Amino acid sequence: MSSAKPLLSQSEHLSAPCPHPHHRQSSLSITSLGGLCHTASVSSSVTDETQDNNLYDLKEESEEDFDPVVGAVRPAFRPARKQFLSAELQPQCPPRVRKRLVSWGGVMDPWHNVKALEISGASTRASSSLVHESLNKSQRPRRSERFLQISMQLEDNIAHHDNPRLIHINDPKKTNDKFDFSGNEIRTSKYTFLNFLPKNLFIQFHRVAYLYFLAIAALNQLPPLAVFGRTVSLFPLLFVLTVTAVKDGYEDWRRHRSDRNENNRESLVLQPDEFSLKRWKKIQAGEVVKINSDETMPCDMVLLGTSDPSGIAYIQTMNLDGESNLKTRYARQETNKLVLEGTRISGVIKCEQPNRNIYEFTANMELNGHRFPLSQSNIILRGCQLKNTEWAIGVVVYAGQDTKAMLNSAMSSSKRSRLETYMNRETLWLSVFLLIMCLIVATGMGLWLKRHETQLDTLPFYRKLYFGQGKEGKKYKYYGIPMETFFSFLSSIIVFQIMIPISLYITMELVRLGQSYFMIGDMHMYDSNTNSRFQCRSLNINEDLGQIRYVFSDKTGTLTENKMEFRKASIWGKNYDNTLPMAGSLGDTNVEVEDLMFGRRKWKLKSEITPDFELMKLMHKDLYGEERIAARDFFLALAACNTVIPILTGCPSSGTDHTLDDIPISINYQGESPDEQALVAAASAYGYTLFERTSGHIVIDANGEKLRLDVLGLHEFDSVRKRMSVIIRFPDDTVKVLVKGADTSMFSILKDNPDDHIRNATLCHLNEYSSEGLRTLVVASRDLTGEQLVEWQNMYEDASTSLTDRSAKLRQTAALIECNLTLLGATAIEDKLQEGVPEAIESLRQAGIKVWVLTGDKQETAISIGLSCRLLTADMHQIIINGNSDEECRKLLYDAKAKYSVNFDSCEENAEIDYLEVPSKTKSSNLPERAVKEDGPTFGPLALIIDGSSLVYILEKDLESEACIISNFVLVLFDLATSCKVVLCCRVAPLQKAGIVDMIKGRTDDMTLAIGDGANDVSMIQMADVGVGLSGQEGRQAVMASDFAMGQFRFLKRLLLVHGHWNYQRIGYLVLYNFYRNAVFVLMLFWYILCTAFSTTSALTDLSSVFYSVLYTSVPTIVVGILDKDLSHKTLLKYPKLYAAGHRQESYNMSLFWITMADMLWQSLVLFYVPLFTYKESTIDIWSMGSLWTIAVVILVNIHLAMDIKRWVFITHCAIWGSIIVTYGCMVVIDSIPVFPNYGTIYHLMKSPTYWLTILLITVIGLLPRFIFKVFHHIFWPSDIQIAREAEVLRKRRRFFGSKKDRVLI
Repeated sequence: MSSAKPLLSQSEHLSAPCPHPHHRQSSLSITSLGGLCHTASVSSSVTDETQDNNLYDLKEESEEDFDPVVGAVRPAFRPARKQFLSAELQPQCPPRVRKRLVSWGGVMDPWHNVKALEISGASTRASSSLVHESLNKSQRPRRSERFLQISMQLEDNIAHHDNPRLIHINDPKKTNDKFDFSGNEIRTSKYTFLNFLPKNLFIQFHRVAYLYFLAIAALNQLPPLAVFGRTVSLFPLLFVLTVTAVKDGYEDWRRHRSDRNENNRESLVLQPDEFSLKRWKKIQAGEVVKINSDETMPCDMVLLGTSDPSGIAYIQTMNLDGESNLKTRYARQETNKLVLEGTRISGVIKCEQPNRNIYEFTANMELNGHRFPLSQSNIILRGCQLKNTEWAIGVVVYAGQDTKAMLNSAMSSSKRSRLETYMNRETLWLSVFLLIMCLIVATGMGLWLKRHETQLDTLPFYRKLYFGQGKEGKKYKYYGIPMETFFSFLSSIIVFQIMIPISLYITMELVRLGQSYFMIGDMHMYDSNTNSRFQCRSLNINEDLGQIRYVFSDKTGTLTENKMEFRKASIWGKNYDNTLPMAGSLGDTNVEVEDLMFGRRKWKLKSEITPDFELMKLMHKDLYGEERIAARDFFLALAACNTVIPILTGCPSSGTDHTLDDIPISINYQGESPDEQALVAAASAYGYTLFERTSGHIVIDANGEKLRLDVLGLHEFDSVRKRMSVIIRFPDDTVKVLVKGADTSMFSILKDNPDDHIRNATLCHLNEYSSEGLRTLVVASRDLTGEQLVEWQNMYEDASTSLTDRSAKLRQTAALIECNLTLLGATAIEDKLQEGVPEAIESLRQAGIKVWVLTGDKQETAISIGLSCRLLTADMHQIIINGNSDEECRKLLYDAKAKYSVNFDSCEENAEIDYLEVPSKTKSSNLPERAVKEDGPTFGPLALIIDGSSLVYILEKDLESEACIISNFVLVLFDLATSCKVVLCCRVAPLQKAGIVDMIKGRTDDMTLAIGDGANDVSMIQMADVGVGLSGQEGRQAVMASDFAMGQFRFLKRLLLVHGHWNYQRIGYLVLYNFYRNAVFVLMLFWYILCTAFSTTSALTDLSSVFYSVLYTSVPTIVVGILDKDLSHKTLLKYPKLYAAGHRQESYNMSLFWITMADMLWQSLVLFYVPLFTYKESTIDIWSMGSLWTIAVVILVNIHLAMDIKRWVFITHCAIWGSIIVTYGCMVVIDSIPVFPNYGTIYHLMKSPTYWLTILLITVIGLLPRFIFKVFHHIFWPSDIQIAREAEVLRKRRRFFGSKKDRVLI
């Protein structure tokens, strides 16, 4: 429920009279919502922040749910009609500090002496301007600007109220004539028939390598430079462009088909006096649309009426945000009554301009001379489905591309793998080699021409006259020595073009696709609970999974199950432990308890809770003391103060008397937060069962008695107030305010009582619950008088109808009722760890990966969870940073630095971590063990625990500093954090999570991975190098923003240690092998050109040169890149330290590149000179020699590949040996075509023993140095991988040949 929705049916009355008579004047006999009189009630729930109903965890504060809510207010606030103070103008917060807090999500809350509290999602409009102002500062570091782009995207959602959109209800012509709003036709496709070719080519040629090969093909079209056939030279580039274009075209054709199907769907539209079907693409803003049950919304509509008399509608937003829980939307009672009566509605809606914020809607409706507010609870967005409601009628306010769903449909920028970045470095070196070879050839050509300048008339290819059949023919074009030298340089580039392997891009894409196929099909990463497989949502960064150094993890729903179970309660200062079992027989209990248990059995809940025996006895004592009343109000608050929707099964209708008979009725509670569902289920277990909810009342089975409560107002939870309140009226006309919220926000609004033993006892219980890892919540209440209710109503009237600063005014309005509360007690809910989480974290730490947990939970809860999941250990020294000011944070940081002797460099960037578990040759930053002074004390492993309010001050320092003039304040945090084995960040907001990730990315070269399950983790997931989303209880926002998705955190262990290792090893070798394969071919041609007067002639046919990398040698590379495994998955999981090979870059580094190039140089010399010396005295022609070279190089590179294969399977054999056979087959076909100059050469060669001996010599001599090097390296300098492979081989041998006494411990 949210702001501006009717909460009271017209037949319901308030105990307080309406103070403003003019509010009762209405043609519809309905007061405006601003006056809370006989016919209406109100709910304040509009804010600019992203919300959720979870009151325990600031994680959920950042969850963007569909119901905005009222924010926090100040205790000293004195409500007065039409007098509001801006929430941002707080005298105790200096402007500079205020700006810092807003930028990083800090919010001042003077009630409980915390100067900075985290907010999430979009900030207030005032903070928006401050954030944009801060972004415009030229001295900001580029890293900070990149991070703040996330904040800017959120702030972009702020509406422009200076120019509201006017929607005339049921008058689309008048609505669209003046403003020409967007139609409802959508388009998600990228291309059209006319622009496909130019646009696709433009996008493809963003790759610089494609421009290089285009230039090569263009040069080959010039007559002086036509080394290859003009058509043949275009083949490689055309092949790559065509394959990519076909793929892009097919994907866009699917988008066109989807758009066509979507636009041609039909809905009922009022035209003119009856509803008739109309295609979606023709629907316009201002039209009235009718949606039946299970139908999808064609556009964004403001509800006018529903089949429910109270105007309630249930919707499912799965298509929008991935959440499957039902949500409620409400039609105004003023319009709902007219719809039910069949009266024509005409009015004007003034709303904000289209924006991306799907969790906020600010508008007013003018109807029959009355104006009343509309909020997010009154609008249904495109893509939502109507559920459990017969029909709903609404007016279109946003259509087509203006809908919030379409505005949020932009894809996030794709990530690029680290190895591909390094590959560009090596490509640059290959380009240098290419230019050097071309310069050598061109220089040699110039010198040779100068030496033979007087003989050019008679030399081949340079005769100035061509003689044929005794006649003087066409003259040769001779351009002189300088131009001929220049042309030789360009021709050399064409001949050596494959030094830069264009096929590598296609090969990498295919290999990544194959790797993703096997990752998706890995049944060890299949989650049977959610029936979800592993998902590869990005194919660009598979290999990055093998180089992760930092894992940033959310807690709730990621490490834990996010399935809440009610465990303990503190009521009126007494602790009730839910672990006490009920007796097997109820014979030893009194009759009242037996009756209550019998009454509970009338309701069948999805999850049953075993009640506490002592608390059950208290609930049934025939007493009316304070403790009994507090217990009653406590569970009443749990049952009433929520937005849970009870769905009954097993009865024809809800609310009838038969619901209290002996027939068991199943209740399924649909809520936006698992916490609320657990609390409502707990209230039902103790006799207070919520079984009916409408917009104006709720019905509770209170120990067998049907209790109907009028809901007069509802202030939902938000990230500023951190609490939720509901105003209810009992049948005896008494009015109560029931409030629940976080302890940090609740104790400051209780009644002042210095000797309150109940408060002290509750605080002790809360600390006990938090230390056990339970999620806590405080419950309180207050009685309202009629005058207080009227005062709140009057203030709300102006606040709710304001189009500017509505949320700030509503936050101030909420202060009127959320004060002077009576403490009832506290709850404790358990969020169990997921299966396998401790083992996964331990394995990741052994692998040299640092796991940081970023959570919104309390510090005590986070520490307890850290201990239970083995993130924290008993021998760790905990460094706790929880300052509330710059000075306090600075003092805590420098004290920790001095105590643990952590040194740092004020301008040192990109420090890498030297992990204790894995030795590394890379540079290291400050390990505590290494940083400890020699004469000082020795400390064990360190654990840093820091809260969000401290990060507000620390990280903002980074934003306000220049690149290398950054204060030591931020660098102390960085060095302190990287010196710790564990970092726990508590009470952090989403942007703070992204800021922490960015801090590591900006100051180290380490790879980062972020994993989460909720919308508040999206910023962190997108900021990290690799983002992993979990399919959990909080929707699919994290999954949709991630690069990879899975069902359980424990799968991360297999994803990184197994698939990450395999992918990195395969891709690393693939890149090096492709460089070697093409370079050895080019060097062979280079040696030949040096022996042919630098003439850039080739002994190979044009087709052989093209087919070499495209056909002859490509398939083995792809197969090995997909299927090769250096170690089994069992070994990799058993020895996590083997993952450190990726940290040390053992599969791809500059040393390996130069070793490969040296090996390539030797093999190219062998390829050229062995046949040259073998056939030195023979009369073999040049084309026969070219055929020999072609076959020899293919065999050589394939045997080279075979030497490095670790796992031979049938497909690998087929690829390696089959490619050689295919090469022979193609050579036979090409040499059988008479028009080619090499016609018949292969037949003559294969008859000669010298031919086969030459190929054997080339293979043996070329690969002998490599073989010797590998043998010596494996014997004297074995790697961890090699040792593990030998252990695997020994285990296999023991399995077949050994005995038990021969087994050796490996």
